[in-house]
Amino acid sequence: MATTQKTASPKKSEGFQGVRGAFWIIVVCGIIAFTLFNLWFGNPMHFQDGLAKTTPADVWGTIFKGGVIVPVIHTLLLSVLAMSIERSLALKTAFGKGSLPKFVANIKAALNANDFAKAQQLCDKQKGSVANVVSASLNAYKEMESGANATLKKSQKVSKIQQAHEEATQLEMPTLTMNLPIVATIVTLGTLTGLLGTVVGMIRSFSALSAGGGADSAALSAGISEALINTAFGIGTSWCAVVSYNYFTNKVDKLTYALDEVGYSIAQTYEANHTEEA
Repeated sequence: MATTQKTASPKKSEGFQGVRGAFWIIVVCGIIAFTLFNLWFGNPMHFQDGLAKTTPADVWGTIFKGGVIVPVIHTLLLSVLAMSIERSLALKTAFGKGSLPKFVANIKAALNANDFAKAQQLCDKQKGSVANVVSASLNAYKEMESGANATLKKSQKVSKIQQAHEEATQLEMPTLTMNLPIVATIVTLGTLTGLLGTVVGMIRSFSALSAGGGADSAALSAGISEALINTAFGIGTSWCAVVSYNYFTNKVDKLTYALDEVGYSIAQTYEANHTEEA
């Protein structure tokens, strides 16, 4: 029991570890998006007829004619950008101060030389999630060599080291994957919201065609413009979300692979250096 308690609580990474209240990120992005929509895109200077806001004079006025769904999509887009910055900073802390492949290679070299003091020094210098997990595994290794665990078989001691490694990894994983599910949701939500805007714009276009038995060219062009603008922003938002999600998922995978590699090396080192009688 004492071994589990010590190894299951590695020290946390220093520095920025992510924003847990992602809801507030979305709220702030929504406020910014709707403010820009009304005060900038909807500014009379972007329309030929000023306050009437029926004929856009530039691209900003054209975006405003996309309708109220535009700031909704902009909220999603800004949320993706904000969470990408948040994940970038958090994973930078998790990876530590040095090169992760070099750190893993140095740890394995220290283990092969049975220099656990150097391995611990490397962890203290590297910091981050990988260093924390490796440090917890090293502590478990040392505990298995203590007299308090002399009654355990070698296979049980190796299992204890592996358990300490797995528990420390599980403590770090929430920080690594935080907010990624939200980005994954926006991948689909961006496209669907853009599609909704497209449908609304097309409904307006067909309404203009059927009104009075003839086509109102201004209303028809406005509906088509709304449809195309929402489609463009919806696709753009989903594109950014896909790139962001895959990029950060790949970085998390690289980190977990490094954790598995070092954890396996520590357990194998103990098994190779100790006989069953130990």
